Amino acid sequence: MADDYLVRIGKLIRDARQHRGWTQSQLAEALGTSQSAVNRIERGNQNISLEMIARIGEALDSEIVSLGYAGPMHLRVVGGRRLSGAIDVKTSKNACVALLCASLLNEGRTVLRRVARIEEVYRLLEVLGSIGVRTRWINDGVDLEIVPSAELDLAAIDADAARRTRSIIMFLGPLLHRMDHFKLPYAGGCDLGTRSVEPHMIALRRFGLDIAATEGQYHAQVDRAVSPDRPIVLTERGDTVTENALLAAARHDGITVIRNASSNYMVQDLCFFLEALGVKVDGIGTTTLTVHGVPTIDVDVDYSPSEDPVEAMSLVAAAVVTESELTVRRVPIEFLEIELAVLEEMGLDHDRTPEYFADNGRTRLVDLSVRPSKLEAPIDKIHPMPFPGLNIDNVPFFAAIAAVAQGQTLIHDWVYDNRAIYLTDLNRLGGRLQLLDPHRVLVEGPTRWRAAEMMCPPALRPAVVVLLAMMAAEGTSVLRNVYVINRGYEDLAERLNSIGAQIETFRDI
Repeated sequence: MADDYLVRIGKLIRDARQHRGWTQSQLAEALGTSQSAVNRIERGNQNISLEMIARIGEALDSEIVSLGYAGPMHLRVVGGRRLSGAIDVKTSKNACVALLCASLLNEGRTVLRRVARIEEVYRLLEVLGSIGVRTRWINDGVDLEIVPSAELDLAAIDADAARRTRSIIMFLGPLLHRMDHFKLPYAGGCDLGTRSVEPHMIALRRFGLDIAATEGQYHAQVDRAVSPDRPIVLTERGDTVTENALLAAARHDGITVIRNASSNYMVQDLCFFLEALGVKVDGIGTTTLTVHGVPTIDVDVDYSPSEDPVEAMSLVAAAVVTESELTVRRVPIEFLEIELAVLEEMGLDHDRTPEYFADNGRTRLVDLSVRPSKLEAPIDKIHPMPFPGLNIDNVPFFAAIAAVAQGQTLIHDWVYDNRAIYLTDLNRLGGRLQLLDPHRVLVEGPTRWRAAEMMCPPALRPAVVVLLAMMAAEGTSVLRNVYVINRGYEDLAERLNSIGAQIETFRDI
């Protein structure tokens, strides 16, 4: 067999295994072989017979033999349909990936409840598994159990999986406590332009971590004699930068003060998790965090990450763009208040229930009911700010919302180098968006959406915005290669279908 054929078969087997919710070890047990053999098969480094492919297909209940290489996933959208009923918000993607990285701090057993079954999580699980961390889905695949190894094998890291997620950079904070030198592949993820990792390096250097970036890898060296002797001032109030500093401070034997810290939802969830591990964190929800680190963490912990405000915003946007009446349940209201204030100014008709607590006992939730509304363009521009401002990841949804409002809306997406450019893909669907520069888009509404066939933008939120516009457009649209959507949303098409959408997933055979 040709090497590329083995690689393609291996990827298909891996995808089928993950869809089943199995680890490599579970598949190996079903086949009567070793986990290392399954690993070689999935990497395309093992000759494999048709008989073995058939056995794997039977074990995973997947049509591997009849389908062959499945290829990219696409969506076929029949638009112009109204949504109705109610839908629950899933747990936070960004919180879940931070907690997976944080599990490396704990020498005990970590159970995370209702973890998002998304590609970003799968990539991190592949990385964790490759370096010796045991993970398995429990309780019918709803929850995730993580048991780290006493010794991590960074030399065996799954570099391909690591490069497909930006979250790998958050391994730096935990790993600096576990080894004196190590290597990690460059962080990947969405194609949003160059985002410097220098703020991470500046913060972690205070814990003795020195990094040289060469040949596609971060080469890390730890000087144990170095520790923070004054407050760490982050040079940007970024979410992952703050999380990395928290992860480094958690097992630093002493008190670490982090200033200009992000207080966003995923950072708060990480702080709540660290407290469950026995690490005291003062100032949660503010820009100054004081971490009382403990050098050794060995506890069995059970934690429930809270709901995703960005998914909540995308579901609200789906209702607005399709002119539907919809109830979005379990909305983390603290992290959506500015967005709702802007929508109220634009004329959104909605109401909300009294607040109640998420399963973590800390995050405030509401159920939000949205009704068809006659929207007017906001007077001020739409622009993100660090929490408690309008969430950076929610800015793209306002492109679709502004497109159905009367008048002109200026959207200023100043954080990313080129994400605003992808919003002009809405023009293929009848939108009238003018790109003023790489960060500013002028949206003219209202829009008469029309169906189209197009490639999925390579950035998560703009990709979902295009999908929402397709749902509003009369006729049948096709969105090709939607891997990036699966990185951040669990079963999005199926869940939207449950409230009235008509979206079919398919592959080129």
